[in-house]
Amino acid sequence: MSYEKEYIRGLRDVAACQTHLSFVDPLGALYYVGYDIDRLIGRVSYEEVIHLLLFRKLPDELELDAIKQKLFSEMTLPKQIVKSIKESPVNAHPMQVLRTSLSKLSEYDKNPNEFSEATNIDRAISLVAKVPTLVSAIYRIRNNKELVHPKKEYRFSENFLYMFRGKPADEKEKEAIDRYMILHADHGLNASTFAARVTASTLSDIYSSVISAIGALGGKLHGGASERVMHMLSNVDNVKDVEDYIQGQLFDGKKIMGFGHRIYTVNDPRSRHLRKISKALCQQINRMELYYTAREIQNVVHKEKKIFPNVDFYAAIVLSAMDIPKEYFTLFFASSRITGWVSHILEQYSDSVLLRPTSRYIGAYGTKFVPINRR
Repeated sequence: MSYEKEYIRGLRDVAACQTHLSFVDPLGALYYVGYDIDRLIGRVSYEEVIHLLLFRKLPDELELDAIKQKLFSEMTLPKQIVKSIKESPVNAHPMQVLRTSLSKLSEYDKNPNEFSEATNIDRAISLVAKVPTLVSAIYRIRNNKELVHPKKEYRFSENFLYMFRGKPADEKEKEAIDRYMILHADHGLNASTFAARVTASTLSDIYSSVISAIGALGGKLHGGASERVMHMLSNVDNVKDVEDYIQGQLFDGKKIMGFGHRIYTVNDPRSRHLRKISKALCQQINRMELYYTAREIQNVVHKEKKIFPNVDFYAAIVLSAMDIPKEYFTLFFASSRITGWVSHILEQYSDSVLLRPTSRYIGAYGTKFVPINRR
């Protein structure tokens, strides 16, 4: 008996859905709803990108003002969620606390039995606003700091950094966090987005779909990579040690975190932008040794493996230079990618087809049953 199915390990190059949202070009480009990311960076704000992905067009001035106001109004948490964060175990990873908090948040939905397109868009915008608020609350509560409320005159990304750290961002930091969030907003059918779309394809609610994405993002081969990049950088004392360190890692068969990509055959376009941002921040805070060490790691890894840095490598330096603890790197990733997740979830709802692939069975057939007293 044989029911042979074509098996593609890791689903490489398998198109599981159609999308208008983003395209990852193997030759080193990233498009959001048709716009090359290189043309957006430095010209639009993160709020404009939120509107672009949710509504598939850049906003005019009235639309931008409307979404800014809506985001600001949603940057609050129910008191019960704050209480839940305070009661979370101190040894739990912040990503676990975020996942649980999002699940709890669904209990406070104002219209739990309403699933119209308009209501789901409202939920999507609320989640885009609340995930950074949750991340800030988790950090501050777990470090015995007072919660910080957003300021209406601040941009959305600027408010995120302000609520997290409790101090205003300077001009370079404002630019850095806004560009960081734009560059992480969406990226094709990555693992977490696929997880979100699979859950959404069952017509489960938007919270469940986002929680699926959070679970996937936490993996060390996905969003968890930046945290491990910073761990690697902390193990290298100076530029002179890079060659020996990388050679030792490769000799031991260890993966160099922050390098290589499933799709890009050349440099990740997001990495190019983040490298420039990381250099500017390191110059400002007098940590150029960190930047030079990273550049040397890039040179050595490319020389030995012919692979390029991905988004995680320089993102780690950008966040570190803004005083973000490395255990919160993945949460910052989630605070940006939430825009892409909810946009894909809404798109999946509009398609309304169950994502249910098959598998190739490689087990036995007709195994003889043995009663328990004879096994």
